Amino acid sequence: MEHGHDMPGMGGMAPPPPMNMAGTMQHHETMMMHMTFFWGKSAEILFSGWPGNSDKRPHMYFVALLFVFVLSILVEWLSHFQLIKPGSNHVAAGLVQTLLHALRVGSAYMVMLAIMSFNGGVFLVAVAGHTLGFLFFGSRVFKKTQNPAKTSDLPPSSC
Repeated sequence: MEHGHDMPGMGGMAPPPPMNMAGTMQHHETMMMHMTFFWGKSAEILFSGWPGNSDKRPHMYFVALLFVFVLSILVEWLSHFQLIKPGSNHVAAGLVQTLLHALRVGSAYMVMLAIMSFNGGVFLVAVAGHTLGFLFFGSRVFKKTQNPAKTSDLPPSSC
């Protein structure tokens, strides 16, 4: 028998449970990782175990969809938001722009990661949220003026 491959019950020890990067034991659940789009309420979106088992808590899937929908609208709002007034202190304006940029990028990445669950419902609500957000905040439908000179404190999104 090779060294380090002792069998349990023959004087050796059973291999330890898998460890994660922090050195703590991992508990594997039977959640399947999808690599293609699928339909269904049993999905893991953004966080481990969230929204949870659809049989035990069916409403949590819809809460997760609502969260992604609102987050998508927030990305569009931040992309077309004007907070900085002309003549503002350039340092303060730059700090506000930086904060808004960080919020927009972080929110956009959260939406992207939610879509990476490959759940069809998540994809549809993300697209619907971006669409509705653009309709309200980016399109000319609700604009009072036709002057498209400056529509946002931030440059166009690159993601």
